Amino acid sequence: MERRHGLLHVNHVSNHVGFRKEKEKAVAVADFSVLKSPQNQIFTPGNWPVPLERIPDVIALSMGFSVEEDLSWPGLGVGNIFQRPRATVLVTVTGVDKLPLSNNEISYPVENAVPYSVDSVVNSIHSMFSEEMPLVLQLAPIEERVYMVGKANSVFEDLAVTLRQLRSRLEQENSILASLSLGSLYKNDEIDRLFLSEMQSLQDIPNLLSRHKHLAKDNVPDIYALEFTGLEEIKKRYGEDSVKFKDATRILSECLQKFADDMYSIYGGNAIVEVVAVETFETPLTRKSRSILQTATDSTSTNPYNLAYDYNFDYAVIFNIILWIMIGLALAVIAISYNLWNMDPGYDSIIYRMTNQKIRMD
Repeated sequence: MERRHGLLHVNHVSNHVGFRKEKEKAVAVADFSVLKSPQNQIFTPGNWPVPLERIPDVIALSMGFSVEEDLSWPGLGVGNIFQRPRATVLVTVTGVDKLPLSNNEISYPVENAVPYSVDSVVNSIHSMFSEEMPLVLQLAPIEERVYMVGKANSVFEDLAVTLRQLRSRLEQENSILASLSLGSLYKNDEIDRLFLSEMQSLQDIPNLLSRHKHLAKDNVPDIYALEFTGLEEIKKRYGEDSVKFKDATRILSECLQKFADDMYSIYGGNAIVEVVAVETFETPLTRKSRSILQTATDSTSTNPYNLAYDYNFDYAVIFNIILWIMIGLALAVIAISYNLWNMDPGYDSIIYRMTNQKIRMD
């Protein structure tokens, strides 16, 4: 089990529209579905493809954060900038390019099925709300990988995150097995049990969060990122046309629907629940790291003349704020000075007026 701590920082951009040529050339390799979204959050229905690596930018913009690179995707509208969602839930499912969900969700084709990560969104939340302790949970049950930040460590303290914990959790009386119609799945089969363990996580997360509903009512945005690969393992073992794969797909769709309803209800209708279904990633997901010596060498080779670094995206904003404040202060000083210079003490000043009356009375 891996618990990671430590974050970085991310910057700026706005959302533009104009996707005609890309739409015509796009070939869908996955599906991006919005199961739940607030009333003030605008997701425009359409057949506009979105690159899979830009999904984190879609999440960041929907939560009111800025991104480094422009996102010209018309599927996401502006929404209410003064009321952003309190939580975003992203579930990534491998093994199928589209799930048979309800007809109420908004789906978009996805192109370029490369691995992605929501670390940039987590970094933005942590950098802006580090003192408020947001709820951040990233979980991949089969890989025994979990990442908790803020108050998530206490809220999900009892969440089963290792295979041994998940196995024992399925044996309990209140497990998800009591409410599921397993069909051809068998709880003692190793592959089936891994898949059912993921479904157990979909049940436990809302149950544990419901004990701390006050955390869902604050103004600090929360994010949940879940990665499920159990369906892909069943597909590899039994095949896409097998009865087990079809039953697993049905169970996953039902559990996702209930999970979305529960999370949406806990956050009072102010949450976004999204699902990415991808049959397989084109390249494996790896995390790259560089040493300090390598960073120094790269910076020297790319900047041999020791030139100043480029301005970031916030430079124009800060420059305009300072410029117009200084112009406003300068105009205020000029106006005040002009009026004081041309003021008639006998008529315009209450001090002189009161003084003259007192002299006359004396």
